[in-house]
Amino acid sequence: MATPPFCPKTTPNRRSVLGAGGAVALTALASPVLTACGTQDDGTSADGTVRIDMWHGQTDTGLTAIKELVARFERENPKIKVNLGGGVIADNMLQKVTAGLASGSVPDIAYIFGSDLASVARSPQLANQTEFVESRSVPWKQYWPAARDAVTVKGEVRATPALLDSLAVVCNKKVFQDAGVPLPAADWSWDEFIETSRKLTDSKANVFGTGWPGAGDEDTVWRIWPLIWDLGGDVLSKDGKEVGFAGQPGLRALETISSLVKDKSCYVDPKPGGEQMYQVFAGGRLAMVATGPWQLPDIRQAGIDYHVVPLPGFNGTSVTISGPDTWAVFNNGAARLKAAQTLVGWLMEPEQDVDWGIKAGSLPLSPAAEKLSKWHEHAAAVPGLSVFTAALETARVRPAHPAYPQISKAMGEAITAVLLQRKSPAAALRTCVDASNQALAETKA
Repeated sequence: MATPPFCPKTTPNRRSVLGAGGAVALTALASPVLTACGTQDDGTSADGTVRIDMWHGQTDTGLTAIKELVARFERENPKIKVNLGGGVIADNMLQKVTAGLASGSVPDIAYIFGSDLASVARSPQLANQTEFVESRSVPWKQYWPAARDAVTVKGEVRATPALLDSLAVVCNKKVFQDAGVPLPAADWSWDEFIETSRKLTDSKANVFGTGWPGAGDEDTVWRIWPLIWDLGGDVLSKDGKEVGFAGQPGLRALETISSLVKDKSCYVDPKPGGEQMYQVFAGGRLAMVATGPWQLPDIRQAGIDYHVVPLPGFNGTSVTISGPDTWAVFNNGAARLKAAQTLVGWLMEPEQDVDWGIKAGSLPLSPAAEKLSKWHEHAAAVPGLSVFTAALETARVRPAHPAYPQISKAMGEAITAVLLQRKSPAAALRTCVDASNQALAETKA
């Protein structure tokens, strides 16, 4: 914060903290700390300017985009100054925020993955945004379901959506043409996907039909949930006491992955994040890749003539997943909280949302944003982008549950075991279900 002239800076308020193992402890002071000049230590300087910290987690184009947006916000809101920082990328944000909660030093805004939000929401210092989002110019219920579900924990809105995406299949037209295989239609099945991958694979030319990240991380895991959902399963059972993918939903999903490996038509990327898989695709040695809109700029830059279709289905329809990221707002005093909410609310507005989506490679948070002419012009210039946007009408998200990281770890190990043919789908599923149910039993939701 900026210290008023001649006023010594005091120690900030210590509020709630998220301790080791996810336990929450409350260490609030009985009354606000005052500076020597009688000014509340809430981030407000002598002239009424409020300074807030924003841990953005962005790199490259995302960093450029958020810097431009924040600069515009400060011009429109001269009494709010935003310190962009954090020092970590989004992948490491949960660890840093958790450490900050434990030490009593958190930013006003942090970029948190949707799958991590439930862990952060254990701290009451994370603001409840329910009333705030319902007061916005675009009604909350008009946002895509995936955007709303990703920030809702136990019926409360605990963050605002920051980024929205979905999974679809991007095809390299040249690989299809060279193999004499027709491009898939929008209503294709997973059996057709397996057969198409087999036909496109050329071991002599080192060409694969498709790929799957095999590091066992979340990039490995989140791709399997659409298959499980399509088969009638879920990440959690309705009562949340056990997983919802035991039995046929989980088994058949893993068997689908196993079929690709047995046909030797699946490139398994051993490195985290799937970057090597995308490099193989860009090099013309991978025919199909399940990915999101964030990858289209790189694909276009590589000069690939591509085609986008929805994910295949088991029952004649496509089921996909969205992996929204969030802006988590922490309560560091009334003035800073209001300023932070003003910023994230401004970012949610269609005009800024579209600017962010175009520059950062995400999708509109609401149909209201999608309808803007600026987005229509962008979508018309980027082939296949409309397929990702259309999928948002029915896209689902991973549950905001504190045990999800343990479930993801167990599922990542199961998928990797199948990809590397170390376990049968049935054996891998048994181990995954047992470990996941144990995690649920040990985790207080």
